[in-house]
Amino acid sequence: MKNFIGFRIRGKKTAAVLTCLAVLAAACSFAAAQEKDADDGKNAQETAVAEPSISAETAVLIDAFSGRVLYDRRMDAHMYPASTTKIMTAMLAVEEGDPQESVTVSENAAGQEGSSVYLEAGEKISMKDLLYGMMLRSGNDAATAVAEAIGGDTETFAAMMNERAASLGLRNSHFVNPSGLQNEDHYSSAYDLAMITREALKNDLFRQIVSSKTYQAQRQGAEAYKYFYNKNKTVFQYEGATGIKIGYTTAAGRCLVASAEREGTELIAVVLNDPDWFEDAYRLLDYGFEAFRRVTVAKGERPLISAAVMQGEQDVVRIGADSDIICLQPKGEVSDLGIIYDVPEAVKAPVSRWEPAGRMKIYSDGEYICSKDLYYLEDIGVQ
Repeated sequence: MKNFIGFRIRGKKTAAVLTCLAVLAAACSFAAAQEKDADDGKNAQETAVAEPSISAETAVLIDAFSGRVLYDRRMDAHMYPASTTKIMTAMLAVEEGDPQESVTVSENAAGQEGSSVYLEAGEKISMKDLLYGMMLRSGNDAATAVAEAIGGDTETFAAMMNERAASLGLRNSHFVNPSGLQNEDHYSSAYDLAMITREALKNDLFRQIVSSKTYQAQRQGAEAYKYFYNKNKTVFQYEGATGIKIGYTTAAGRCLVASAEREGTELIAVVLNDPDWFEDAYRLLDYGFEAFRRVTVAKGERPLISAAVMQGEQDVVRIGADSDIICLQPKGEVSDLGIIYDVPEAVKAPVSRWEPAGRMKIYSDGEYICSKDLYYLEDIGVQ
């Protein structure tokens, strides 16, 4: 891997935004990467791994940390997502709702067709229990109850789903219901579902729910359906599995979003309209873990770049990442990694540690991989 020493371009205005005009990398960033490669004794000497053969109509594999696409089969094609829709529903619920909230089940929710946790109209149940019932048992009744509790009605909630997708920069999704019941105007793509999942996994409660094998709901009555067993076999079968969700309708076929983590690397695989859904998802995850190696682009809490400080006790403030920034690189290939920094050239004191300082964009062989936030690494008072 070639390393490029970073340089800074100063604007004429004191507070001008610094944007490097070439793909750069600070020497300290990639020293860590070189050390990692040396420790492993691999890098270019590793053998490249062939892409797997799968049956899915569309599929994608991404690195959960960076969002980088590692495998793509028509990943932007519009597809019926079936119950993988519930990933977006659950994400909105954990972002906007209270898991301890008591929800009164409506007749509309209780009467939903398809997969069910057998809610009854008028039943009071916690949002948390609904989320487990929706994600483990794929309850369409639970999804509708969640949507009505968060949005007031399913139409308003669907608009919220579309707004959230747009906020993530996704262009190939349109939701009309919270459960994934068949509708010609309800669609998504393998890539969009992967990116929604990536965002949802940032929430600890969501992560806890989708990785659970079983759950006991606190429902009243001897006949109530209280024990939820996860339909997603991934959490039982695949080493390091962390979730996520299955889906099926006649029109959509078999759909699966699966995630797993090994040795600090988490991958998300999506297969849509796939008769061999679980095995194909496992093949993609295996491929990701076998075909790519971890490269430390930047160490957390280490200076990467600096900015001038006006009227401060110090003339310069150091800027860096809050945690290690890791990229996956193909085994058997030598890649040129680089960074474009977008940080202020100068700031006015006082400066607080962990205050946002800008972003860094990471590239591999000139191809954009991802962006990461940067922060000021020290407190600087007024002179």
